[in-house]
Amino acid sequence: MSLIFSVLMLLLRVIELVLIFNTHTIRVTFQEVIGFSLFDDFNWILYFLGLLFILHVITSLVSVRFAKRFTQIWLVIALLAQTALIFYFLKTLQPLGKDLFAYSIVDIILTVRSSGQLNATTIVGGLLVCTALFLIFNFANKYLVFNTKPALVFTITMYWFLIFFYFIPVTDSDKLDEIKTNIQLNKSRYLSEQAFDYLVYKDEYYFDFYLRELNDSLYVKKEYIDPDYPFLYTADYPDVLSPYFDSLSTSPDIVFVLIESLGKAYSGKDAYLGSFTPFLDSLEKHSLVWTNAISSTGRTFGILPGLFAGLPYGERGFLELYEDFPPHQSLLSVLHNNGYSSSFFIGTDISFDHEKEFLEYAGVSEIVDIKSFDPKYKKMPSNSGFSWGYGDKETFSNGLSLFPKNDGMPHVGIFQTITSHDPYLVPEPEFYSKKFEDHLVNYLNLPDGKKMEYRDYKNIYMTILYADDAVKDFITAYSKKPEFANTIFVFTGDHRLPEIPMASRIDRFHVPLIIYSPLIKRPSYFKGMVSHFEVTPSLLAFLKAQLGIQIPEQKTWMGQVMDTSRVFQSKIAMPLMRNKSQLMEYLNGEYFLSDDQLFVITDGLNIDPIEDQSLRNKLTGEFEDFKNKNNYIIQTRKLLPVE
Repeated sequence: MSLIFSVLMLLLRVIELVLIFNTHTIRVTFQEVIGFSLFDDFNWILYFLGLLFILHVITSLVSVRFAKRFTQIWLVIALLAQTALIFYFLKTLQPLGKDLFAYSIVDIILTVRSSGQLNATTIVGGLLVCTALFLIFNFANKYLVFNTKPALVFTITMYWFLIFFYFIPVTDSDKLDEIKTNIQLNKSRYLSEQAFDYLVYKDEYYFDFYLRELNDSLYVKKEYIDPDYPFLYTADYPDVLSPYFDSLSTSPDIVFVLIESLGKAYSGKDAYLGSFTPFLDSLEKHSLVWTNAISSTGRTFGILPGLFAGLPYGERGFLELYEDFPPHQSLLSVLHNNGYSSSFFIGTDISFDHEKEFLEYAGVSEIVDIKSFDPKYKKMPSNSGFSWGYGDKETFSNGLSLFPKNDGMPHVGIFQTITSHDPYLVPEPEFYSKKFEDHLVNYLNLPDGKKMEYRDYKNIYMTILYADDAVKDFITAYSKKPEFANTIFVFTGDHRLPEIPMASRIDRFHVPLIIYSPLIKRPSYFKGMVSHFEVTPSLLAFLKAQLGIQIPEQKTWMGQVMDTSRVFQSKIAMPLMRNKSQLMEYLNGEYFLSDDQLFVITDGLNIDPIEDQSLRNKLTGEFEDFKNKNNYIIQTRKLLPVE
């Protein structure tokens, strides 16, 4: 049975590689990855079979027949798990790790249903595969009987393969190419190691904090004041936005547009894949634009706590602490205390990722989600009978019927989109199919030989074009309202989508960040590196300088201030959470630590590996200090003292 299992696992590897190279346009070749892929598979196969052998021997002491059935069941489960993990990787180009444990069963089912993978065909197919595997293993038990000599030959041969692959040299480029490394991983081995790390080490922390600023070159000097509250500090944030605005006479409305999966790679000036957001591109010319902006997380779960409060991550993202949020402040709560009302609009279920609880804690007065849409609106198309909800155009249209309110109060409006999300089914597919082809020719000016690379991801790019059109309709309609003249708009993405291969390890976080307003007098592009963490303190400092709003003296948000440098520089320091439960990246200044590898960041957020052990140790120490504080917050909830 072990021999049959090994052959099937290696066959799955070949199928996996064929599917990857037929589905995605990537920089590596089949020949470059096949050797190390088989090496990783052999490692996992022998490790798994070794563990299973121990259990087989123990159960055979009770019953040999039961032991065979027990082993068969686990071999079938292992093959099915590997198959499922391969299909997940084929979709996302990311191996599934400890982020699996960050979602509830309900959220996982919703996500799988939305992708169209959970249907009668896959269920029946899975049952047929299980039956076939049991028949194969029964055949092996009955007819493939080996004596000692052939068994030794098989064993020695497999170990020779391991020895052969073990001594193949691994170059630095092999280690640093994330896509290549991810392809070579045995997906079952990776998930098992991640699960072990999550289950065994997740609760560890040491009560030993360095309450000091990380780097004297950072913009804001933070004075940490209480070791019982390691994120608590006092600081004066400079107003960096006023030089670019007309003087404010009244409190402006502020509108945030959070666009699902909008990465800098395919939006805005210098997008290396070419921009698929022509309207946002035109808006940039009248805006303040940060070309080197990053999100705080590689998935949607971080957009609200990162952008509006600069909060630590908790174990699986701050929103997962919803049952007992650590006391905290946010842009929304501070503005609420200064006479603002607030509204939030989304086309899907607000309960997903527990956004509702965060917004309610912040005092948002109006929350509109999938349950609150006018019946005249039609939901997005689906390929499985399940839809995430309403598309971006419907979300904006429905929201504009309710916002802004003409009641004499200043308002904050938040619009969060969903269409540019897996399964990437765009409304009006025929129209956007034609628009996609026209965009390749007339906007990107691509040669014929280059177009095929983009057509491999046509459905994805169509949803980005659709999202851009939705924003255009939104701004066009909003500009006809009298409140438009005194409104500040903030556009950003929650993360870069993973399905199109990424250029580097920081690429998943690289997003557009645009502030647009009729109040802007000096539209500008900035190259100073910023993150979502910098938005809240910068806007509050601006409103304080212009209008005298009250800001809490004690703060916990982790951001610095938005850098308006015209040349590239980085004066921020922050951890980055790749996926839920995957806190693996940290940056300080122009240096970036990822998976214990050190990089230097340059303009465009390009990263290059460097060797500097003392600098690596410094960043590693700072990163570990943050994780220590982060774990302390999880267990004590001591983020902000309650008055």
